[in-house]
Amino acid sequence: MHKLALFRLHLIVFLWGFTAILGKLIHANAQILVFYRMLFAAIFLFVFIRIYKKESIKVSKKIFFQLAAIGFAMALHWYCFFYSIKVSNVSIALSCLSLSTLFASILEPVIFKRKIDVSEVVMGVVIVACILLIFKTEFQYKEGIIYGVLCAIFGTIFSVFNGKMFGKTSSGNIIFYEIFSGWFILMLFYLFSGQIFTMNEINYRDLALICLLASVFTAFPMLESVKLMKYISPFTLILTVNLEPVYGIILAFFIFGESEHMSPIFYIASAVMILAIIANGLIKARKTKKL
Repeated sequence: MHKLALFRLHLIVFLWGFTAILGKLIHANAQILVFYRMLFAAIFLFVFIRIYKKESIKVSKKIFFQLAAIGFAMALHWYCFFYSIKVSNVSIALSCLSLSTLFASILEPVIFKRKIDVSEVVMGVVIVACILLIFKTEFQYKEGIIYGVLCAIFGTIFSVFNGKMFGKTSSGNIIFYEIFSGWFILMLFYLFSGQIFTMNEINYRDLALICLLASVFTAFPMLESVKLMKYISPFTLILTVNLEPVYGIILAFFIFGESEHMSPIFYIASAVMILAIIANGLIKARKTKKL
C-alpha cells in the first residue's frame, strides 16, 4: 500500500507540474484562464462531493469566510503563476516557486507560534541568492520573475493558512469552498470593474484545455493529495511536491523547445535551489527521528 501511495503521489506531482505546460498552451490571458479554471474546478468538486459521494457541504459562517479569504489568496497565486508564464516562460515561473520555502520559513512560525528554524532561514538565503542570480542573467524576463515571486508569496499564504483549516470541516469541503470562493470574488471584481464582458473572449479550444486543467490537473490531484495523507507522512508529501518544478521544467524543455532554452547559469541556480530544499527536508527528518 505504501508503494502504491508513493506512485500516486508522484503522479499528482507530475500532474501539477504539467499545469504550467497547459498554461502556455492555452492562448487566453491569465485573467480568463484563472476565472474558468476555478469555475470548472468548483463545479467538478460539487458534483463529486454532493452528487457522487452524497456528502454534506454545510459549513458555519465563520469557516466559510475563513475559506473565502484563503480562496482569494489561491486565486491571486494562480493568476500570478499563469501571468508569469505568459510574459516569460514555464521555466522562469516554476523556478520562482522555490521561494515559497523561504516565505513559509518566516510565515509558518508566526502563524503556528513556533520558533524560527535556523536551517530554513539559511536555505532561504541560498534560494534568494539563486533567484537574484537568475534575475541578473535572465533580465529580459524581469516581469515574469517579479510575478513569479508574487506567485510564491500568495502560494505560501494559501498553504500556511490552509494548514490551519484542516480538521474544522471535511477536506473536500475545504477545497470546494476555497476554489468556489476564489472564483466568486474574481467574478465580483470583474463585474464591478466592467471586465466581466471580456470573459467571453475565449475560443472552444481554450475552453476544452481549461476544462481538462480544472478536472484532471486541479480537482483530482487536490482531492487525491488529501487522501494520501492517510498513507504517507506530511514530510514525504512536502518533499515530493518540491519535484514539481523539476517535472515542469523538463517537460517544457522537450515540448516547447527553443522558447524554454535558458542559460547554463539558470539551470545551475535552479538545481542548487532544489538540492537546498531536499537537503533541508532530510535535515528535518533526522531531527524528527531524534525526537
